[in-house]
Amino acid sequence: MARGRSAARRGDGNTAPPTASERDRIIDAALRLIAEQGWRHLALGAIAAEANLPILAVYRHFGSRLAILCGFFRRIDEVVLAAPIEAEADARPRDQVFDLLMRRFDALGPYRDAMLVLGRELPTEPCAALAVGARLVRSIAWMLEAAGISAAGVRGAIATKLTTAAYVATMRVWLRDDSPDLAATMAALDRRLRGIERWLGRPHRSPPRPAAAVQAQA
Repeated sequence: MARGRSAARRGDGNTAPPTASERDRIIDAALRLIAEQGWRHLALGAIAAEANLPILAVYRHFGSRLAILCGFFRRIDEVVLAAPIEAEADARPRDQVFDLLMRRFDALGPYRDAMLVLGRELPTEPCAALAVGARLVRSIAWMLEAAGISAAGVRGAIATKLTTAAYVATMRVWLRDDSPDLAATMAALDRRLRGIERWLGRPHRSPPRPAAAVQAQA
Protein backbone atom coordinates (compact mmCIF):
# COMPACT_ATOMS: atom_id res chain seq x y z
CA MET A 1 0.00 0.00 0.00
CA ALA A 2 1.35 3.44 -0.87
CA ARG A 3 1.92 5.77 2.04
CA GLY A 4 2.71 9.15 0.56
CA ARG A 5 -0.01 11.76 0.96
CA SER A 6 0.15 15.42 0.23
CA ALA A 7 -2.26 18.18 -0.44
CA ALA A 8 -2.66 22.85 -2.18
CA ARG A 9 -5.88 24.52 -2.30
CA ARG A 10 -6.68 25.95 -4.88
CA GLY A 11 -18.76 41.08 -16.37
CA ASP A 12 -21.05 43.18 -17.84
CA GLY A 13 -20.83 46.84 -18.98
CA ASN A 14 -18.31 48.84 -17.01
CA THR A 15 -18.56 46.57 -13.99
CA ALA A 16 -15.32 44.86 -12.95
CA PRO A 17 -15.35 41.08 -13.49
CA PRO A 18 -16.20 38.97 -10.43
CA THR A 19 -13.24 37.83 -8.38
CA ALA A 20 -12.16 34.29 -7.58
CA SER A 21 -12.58 35.05 -3.88
CA GLU A 22 -16.29 35.60 -4.50
CA ARG A 23 -16.50 32.18 -6.11
CA ASP A 24 -14.91 30.63 -3.03
CA ARG A 25 -17.24 32.53 -0.70
CA ILE A 26 -20.26 31.30 -2.64
CA ILE A 27 -19.04 27.70 -2.69
CA ASP A 28 -18.17 27.73 1.02
CA ALA A 29 -21.51 29.31 1.91
CA ALA A 30 -23.37 26.64 -0.07
CA LEU A 31 -21.46 23.86 1.67
CA ARG A 32 -22.21 25.30 5.10
CA LEU A 33 -25.91 25.49 4.28
CA ILE A 34 -25.92 21.96 2.87
CA ALA A 35 -24.38 20.66 6.09
CA GLU A 36 -26.82 22.60 8.27
CA GLN A 37 -30.06 22.58 6.29
CA GLY A 38 -29.70 19.96 3.58
CA TRP A 39 -29.51 19.98 -0.21
CA ARG A 40 -33.17 19.56 -1.19
CA HIS A 41 -34.32 23.03 -0.16
CA LEU A 42 -31.08 24.90 -0.77
CA ALA A 43 -31.92 28.30 -2.28
CA LEU A 44 -29.64 30.60 -4.24
CA GLY A 45 -30.87 33.61 -2.26
CA ALA A 46 -29.94 31.90 0.99
CA ILE A 47 -26.47 31.12 -0.40
CA ALA A 48 -25.98 34.78 -1.35
CA ALA A 49 -27.05 35.89 2.12
CA GLU A 50 -24.76 33.34 3.80
CA ALA A 51 -21.85 34.55 1.65
CA ASN A 52 -22.75 38.19 2.44
CA LEU A 53 -22.97 38.93 -1.27
CA PRO A 54 -25.75 40.25 -3.53
CA ILE A 55 -27.54 37.54 -5.45
CA LEU A 56 -26.15 39.12 -8.63
CA ALA A 57 -22.71 37.85 -7.59
CA VAL A 58 -24.08 34.30 -7.46
CA TYR A 59 -25.75 34.81 -10.83
CA ARG A 60 -22.49 36.00 -12.41
CA HIS A 61 -20.55 32.95 -11.29
CA PHE A 62 -23.06 30.10 -11.32
CA GLY A 63 -26.25 29.30 -13.14
CA SER A 64 -27.70 27.03 -10.48
CA ARG A 65 -27.01 25.34 -7.16
CA LEU A 66 -25.80 22.31 -9.14
CA ALA A 67 -23.29 24.56 -10.89
CA ILE A 68 -22.06 25.65 -7.46
CA LEU A 69 -21.63 22.03 -6.44
CA CYS A 70 -19.69 21.26 -9.63
CA GLY A 71 -17.57 24.35 -8.94
CA PHE A 72 -16.73 22.86 -5.55
CA PHE A 73 -15.66 19.57 -7.11
CA ARG A 74 -13.51 21.42 -9.62
CA ARG A 75 -11.83 23.21 -6.71
CA ILE A 76 -11.13 19.84 -5.10
CA ASP A 77 -9.65 18.64 -8.41
CA GLU A 78 -7.31 21.62 -8.42
CA VAL A 79 -6.16 20.86 -4.89
CA VAL A 80 -5.40 17.25 -5.82
CA LEU A 81 -3.64 18.06 -9.09
CA ALA A 82 -1.66 21.05 -7.82
CA ALA A 83 1.30 19.10 -6.45
CA PRO A 84 3.17 16.44 -8.43
CA ILE A 85 3.30 12.89 -7.12
CA GLU A 86 6.55 11.98 -5.43
CA ALA A 87 6.69 8.38 -6.57
CA GLU A 88 9.51 5.94 -5.93
CA ALA A 89 11.28 4.47 -8.94
CA ASP A 90 9.59 1.07 -8.54
CA ALA A 91 6.14 2.45 -7.66
CA ARG A 92 3.21 0.77 -9.35
CA PRO A 93 0.61 2.86 -11.16
CA ARG A 94 -1.82 1.60 -8.51
CA ASP A 95 0.30 3.24 -5.81
CA GLN A 96 0.15 6.60 -7.55
CA VAL A 97 -3.62 6.35 -7.99
CA PHE A 98 -3.85 5.48 -4.30
CA ASP A 99 -1.89 8.59 -3.33
CA LEU A 100 -4.01 10.85 -5.50
CA LEU A 101 -7.32 9.48 -4.22
CA MET A 102 -6.17 9.74 -0.62
CA ARG A 103 -5.12 13.32 -1.37
CA ARG A 104 -8.69 13.83 -2.58
CA PHE A 105 -10.15 12.48 0.66
CA ASP A 106 -7.82 14.79 2.59
CA ALA A 107 -9.07 17.77 0.57
CA LEU A 108 -12.69 16.76 1.25
CA GLY A 109 -12.05 16.38 4.98
CA PRO A 110 -13.26 19.87 6.04
CA TYR A 111 -16.53 19.27 4.15
CA ARG A 112 -17.39 15.83 5.48
CA ASP A 113 -20.70 16.97 7.02
CA ALA A 114 -21.86 18.37 3.69
CA MET A 115 -20.72 15.22 1.90
CA LEU A 116 -22.77 13.11 4.32
CA VAL A 117 -25.87 15.13 3.47
CA LEU A 118 -25.19 14.96 -0.26
CA GLY A 119 -24.72 11.20 -0.03
CA ARG A 120 -28.23 10.90 1.44
CA GLU A 121 -30.09 13.49 -0.58
CA LEU A 122 -28.57 13.62 -4.06
CA PRO A 123 -29.86 10.14 -5.01
CA THR A 124 -33.40 11.48 -4.55
CA GLU A 125 -32.79 13.89 -7.46
CA PRO A 126 -31.80 11.68 -10.40
CA CYS A 127 -30.84 14.52 -12.76
CA ALA A 128 -28.55 16.13 -10.18
CA ALA A 129 -27.09 12.75 -9.25
CA LEU A 130 -26.33 11.96 -12.90
CA ALA A 131 -24.66 15.34 -13.40
CA VAL A 132 -22.51 14.92 -10.30
CA GLY A 133 -21.68 11.36 -11.33
CA ALA A 134 -20.53 12.53 -14.76
CA ARG A 135 -18.45 15.25 -13.12
CA LEU A 136 -16.83 12.67 -10.86
CA VAL A 137 -15.94 10.43 -13.81
CA ARG A 138 -14.14 13.38 -15.44
CA SER A 139 -12.31 14.07 -12.19
CA ILE A 140 -11.16 10.46 -11.90
CA ALA A 141 -9.95 10.53 -15.51
CA TRP A 142 -7.70 13.47 -14.56
CA MET A 143 -6.46 11.56 -11.51
CA LEU A 144 -5.47 8.66 -13.76
CA GLU A 145 -3.72 10.97 -16.21
CA ALA A 146 -1.82 12.55 -13.31
CA ALA A 147 -0.72 9.05 -12.30
CA GLY A 148 0.62 8.40 -15.80
CA ILE A 149 -2.31 6.20 -16.84
CA SER A 150 -4.07 7.10 -20.08
CA ALA A 151 -7.79 7.61 -19.73
CA ALA A 152 -8.23 7.55 -23.52
CA GLY A 153 -9.65 4.73 -25.61
CA VAL A 154 -11.62 1.69 -24.54
CA ARG A 155 -9.06 0.54 -21.97
CA GLY A 156 -8.83 4.02 -20.51
CA ALA A 157 -12.63 4.30 -20.26
CA ILE A 158 -12.79 0.96 -18.43
CA ALA A 159 -9.97 1.99 -16.08
CA THR A 160 -11.76 5.28 -15.37
CA LYS A 161 -15.09 3.64 -14.60
CA LEU A 162 -13.54 0.95 -12.42
CA THR A 163 -11.49 3.51 -10.50
CA THR A 164 -14.57 5.68 -10.04
CA ALA A 165 -16.45 2.71 -8.62
CA ALA A 166 -13.53 1.95 -6.28
CA TYR A 167 -13.50 5.57 -5.12
CA VAL A 168 -17.27 5.69 -4.52
CA ALA A 169 -17.16 2.43 -2.53
CA THR A 170 -14.25 3.74 -0.47
CA MET A 171 -16.07 7.01 0.18
CA ARG A 172 -18.73 5.09 2.09
CA VAL A 173 -15.96 3.92 4.41
CA TRP A 174 -14.40 7.39 4.58
CA LEU A 175 -17.67 8.98 5.68
CA ARG A 176 -17.63 6.73 8.78
CA ASP A 177 -13.87 6.79 9.37
CA ASP A 178 -13.10 9.03 12.35
CA SER A 179 -9.53 7.84 12.85
CA PRO A 180 -6.86 10.56 12.56
CA ASP A 181 -4.83 8.56 10.02
CA LEU A 182 -7.85 7.29 8.02
CA ALA A 183 -6.55 3.74 8.39
CA ALA A 184 -9.86 2.12 7.48
CA THR A 185 -10.18 4.33 4.41
CA MET A 186 -6.66 3.52 3.26
CA ALA A 187 -7.21 -0.20 3.73
CA ALA A 188 -10.50 -0.12 1.81
CA LEU A 189 -9.03 1.90 -1.04
CA ASP A 190 -5.95 -0.31 -1.28
CA ARG A 191 -8.14 -3.43 -1.42
CA ARG A 192 -10.35 -1.94 -4.14
CA LEU A 193 -7.43 -0.81 -6.26
CA ARG A 194 -5.72 -4.19 -5.98
CA GLY A 195 -8.87 -5.70 -7.43
CA ILE A 196 -8.62 -3.58 -10.58
CA GLU A 197 -4.84 -3.35 -10.83
CA ARG A 198 -4.60 -5.09 -14.19
CA TRP A 199 -6.56 -2.19 -15.71
CA LEU A 200 -4.21 0.37 -14.19
CA GLY A 201 -1.11 -0.88 -15.98
CA ARG A 202 2.21 -2.14 -14.68
CA PRO A 203 5.36 -0.35 -13.56
CA HIS A 204 7.83 0.45 -16.32
CA ARG A 205 10.89 -1.78 -16.24
CA SER A 206 14.15 -1.40 -18.14
CA PRO A 207 14.34 -3.88 -21.04
CA PRO A 208 16.74 -6.77 -20.51
CA ARG A 209 20.20 -6.09 -21.84
CA PRO A 210 21.66 -8.39 -24.53
CA ALA A 211 23.92 -11.13 -23.21
CA ALA A 212 26.88 -9.70 -25.18
CA ALA A 213 26.57 -6.39 -23.33
CA VAL A 214 26.47 -8.17 -19.98
CA GLN A 215 29.59 -10.18 -20.82
CA ALA A 216 31.41 -7.07 -22.01
CA GLN A 217 30.94 -5.49 -18.57
CA ALA A 218 32.01 -8.63 -16.69
